Formats: sequence, C-alpha cells, structure tokens
Amino acid sequence: MLDLLVVGDANPDVLVHGAPDVPPYGQAETLVGGGVLALGGSAAIAAHGAARLGLATAFAGLVGRDAAGDFVLDALSGAGVDVSRVVRHDALPTALTVCLNRPGGDRAILTASGCLAEFGPEHVPDVAARHVHAASYFLQPRLAKALPALLRGHRASGATTSLDTNDDPSGRWELAPGLLAECTFLLPNEAEALALSGRDALPEALDALAGAGCVPVVKRGGQGADALRDGKAVHADAPRADPVDTVGAGDSFDAGFLAGWLDRGDLAHALALGTVCGALSTRAVGGTAGQPTLAEALAHIA
Repeated sequence: MLDLLVVGDANPDVLVHGAPDVPPYGQAETLVGGGVLALGGSAAIAAHGAARLGLATAFAGLVGRDAAGDFVLDALSGAGVDVSRVVRHDALPTALTVCLNRPGGDRAILTASGCLAEFGPEHVPDVAARHVHAASYFLQPRLAKALPALLRGHRASGATTSLDTNDDPSGRWELAPGLLAECTFLLPNEAEALALSGRDALPEALDALAGAGCVPVVKRGGQGADALRDGKAVHADAPRADPVDTVGAGDSFDAGFLAGWLDRGDLAHALALGTVCGALSTRAVGGTAGQPTLAEALAHIA
C-alpha cells in the first residue's frame, strides 16, 4: 500500500526575479536579476516533498505529450515519486506557470492551464493509499465536481484525506456540496481560509470551516500554523528563516504535515513538521530545491 496518493496539477515553473512591477511593452527587452526553471504545481511540489521525506508517494495527474510534460515527469520520478499512473493528453499541452517574484516573497503568478481543465476522475487510478491529498481545486473543474465522491470512496477504504484548494482565479471560492465533510484536513493559507469561510478573522474562519466537517489547518508563513480539532485550537510556531524564495512553501508545508500525521497521528507533531518543511523550502529558488529530508526536518524540530 502507498503512504500517499497526490492528485492534481503539475507543470514547469519559470521563476523570474527582479522584474519591474509593470514590464514595458513595445517589444522592449528588460534585463532581470535571475531566472530558474523548476517543478511547479501545488500537487507536484507536495508529492516531491513527501517523497523526499521518505513517504511511498504516487502522483496522479494529466500532462501533455510535450517537452514540458517530460520535464515534470523526470523531476518527480527523480525524487522517487511513482509517476506510472500519470496520463498524457494527446492534443493539449502541459500547463505552464511564470512567477514574477518581488523581494520579500510577494509574486505575480501567470498560468496557462493547458490540459488541466480536462483532468477528471477517470484519470485518477483506483489504488490503495493510507492518505489521499488533492490540490489546486479551482484549476481543475472536472476533477472538482467529482472530488467529494472520490475522497468518500478512499475514506470508506480507511484512508485519511486532505485538500489544498490554492487560489481561486475567479474570486468566487465555491466548493462542491459536501466536499469539506470528505476532507480529514483542509490546508489553506490564511487568506484562502478567510475567503473559503466568508469570515473576516482567523478564529471565526477556523470555527466555520471546522463546522463543515473537516479539521482546518491554516498556514500563516512566518507566524506558523493554526488548526482546530474537536473545538481545541493547536498552534505551531515557524522557525526563523531568511527566505530566498517562497514559491511552493505552502506545498512543502503540506508534505511535512502529512508526513508527520502519517508517522504519529498527532496533530501538534504534524503542524511542527509542516512549519519546518515550509520554512526550509524557502532557502533555495523554486519549490523543490530546498525541500528537506526527514532527518533534516526532525533535527530542526529538536
């Protein structure tokens, strides 16, 4: 049995540093401080981080039959992720993201969704896993509609489940009916938690999301992470960090949190491991280059 099945998006990230706030048009060429090609996609980064932490991890996704798809699969398999169940679309390209990064961690994200909109439940293999994690809910509308039933089936087989919705480009933040009740954990950042709950403050957002049937686990960057389970609040501080690049830090948190949960079934430990993995991932450019091993992460907790 797998430890973890990750379902969702995978694409190359083109990470540009030092770009002007508004790049000049008119065919003007602007020199920037740096550029890196890296593995992207919330689900793919989380799967990569989980494998690096030692979890037996498989990825289920849809990529094109193109160089971008080759790049994604090579990056995942090189980290030890099982990509044998990834489907390749014969006509549509692999998704692609360009990140324009500012000092301090803010960034503009430009995504061409490619074949992501065609990813559906028929592309998700029926395999046994201790935990099933889905990500980038709003970029995959066909999968989104089927996700409650998909997660319900895995829960009926004894798995725990989680969802990281990520941002909603439409700004509507509408989830399928009953979805949160099928998620053992919901893993948004603070802004996403407020948007999903329709609340203006984190305590109220945690209450509202927990009332929908899940355990909300909210990522807060340098302020750590907060969760609410059975009416009890749990908090973990974030370790001190001087970020080089924050791309994928939330996804690396997801990987660490799930590794901690699957190891001990203890929410406080999972939060601590998640915050450490998120912080350590910011020490290098891109979402995966700084991801820690389990020994590294546990050493930082100690």
